Amino acid sequence: MVLTVEPGLYIAPDADVPEAYRGIGVRIEDDIVITETGNENLTAGVVRRRMTLKH
Repeated sequence: MVLTVEPGLYIAPDADVPEAYRGIGVRIEDDIVITETGNENLTAGVVRRRMTLKH
């Protein structure tokens, strides 16, 4: 069985935070395989870095 774990943080456009952070979202995804003998993170070797996207 493979499970996807997708924690996320989303800041509302009207949140009481600095304007630069309003309306943004961040998600990190891991794909985990579960076997009879344990588990393995299939995405453990994926590079994780901050990206700036322009819309």
